[in-house]
Amino acid sequence: MLFKSVCLTLGLLLSGEAINAQELAAVVTLQTSKVANQVDPKVFTQLQSQLKDFINQRKWTTDVFSVEEKIDCSFYISIESIVSPGVYDAKLSIVANRPVYNTNYTTPLLNMQDANFTFKYQLGQPMEFNENRSQGGDPFESNLTSTIAYYINVILGLDYDSFALKAGVPYFSKALNIVYNAPEGSGISGWKSYDGQRNRYILIDNFTKSGFDRMHEVVYSYYRDGLDQMAEQPEIAKANLLNTLMSLQELNESNVNVMAVPIFMQGKYTEIVGIFQNSDKSMKKQLLNTLSSIDIANINKYKEKLE
Repeated sequence: MLFKSVCLTLGLLLSGEAINAQELAAVVTLQTSKVANQVDPKVFTQLQSQLKDFINQRKWTTDVFSVEEKIDCSFYISIESIVSPGVYDAKLSIVANRPVYNTNYTTPLLNMQDANFTFKYQLGQPMEFNENRSQGGDPFESNLTSTIAYYINVILGLDYDSFALKAGVPYFSKALNIVYNAPEGSGISGWKSYDGQRNRYILIDNFTKSGFDRMHEVVYSYYRDGLDQMAEQPEIAKANLLNTLMSLQELNESNVNVMAVPIFMQGKYTEIVGIFQNSDKSMKKQLLNTLSSIDIANINKYKEKLE
């Protein structure tokens, strides 16, 4: 596997096999069993195909990605109920991965679920999206592409940040712009600061708000100074990873409602245990103290493996 170029100053200038090579290698999966007997199966077959093309065939950056450099990601949509003809309540799960330098290992970039995904889709409906005017004519139709485009830009922001410090800022800014122009209407949620404690507004606010620069530093240092150094300098890499997690702890404890911290930690339990399980007691003690702040949901599992 080729590894993405990391010697960049203004974003990633990636060599490619085609001048317009797209950035994502996404898998789109629909779970429709809860409503299957109420909807023509052609609707969901076409929706899945169109979403896959929308994600994978559209150019989301000005950089060129070779086939090997495309971001491995998946979008899993579970249709929960029918709100009205063609309008669905769904849960959206997003997973994105990143290769680790000098290994065959891939590490999670993003692993999260969005339970506030209500959208409209009918046979023949085009996948229309304008990042500067995403509301469109029908808010439920717009909510489909706006939500997907929002998470594409979050994925791009994390991926770019993981290779070059703050290189993901333009894509987090695009996601914020989608939030500002998000569709509005009864039954649509997830775009406002008051839509629960975890929503699209809060997540992107954590990556764009003044004073949250440390979040970009954490993403960069976790992957570049930590994981990417494991093959050649494992002890230095572990020390860097611990320092990075401690920095994340400081960010978490000095701010309220930091959604980005649990989102960043989601899916990293197995990875962290594998890296630190043979470390000395003092390092593991400090690590557990840090994890008790930033990954509360898994702390008992950490203790079982690391104490």
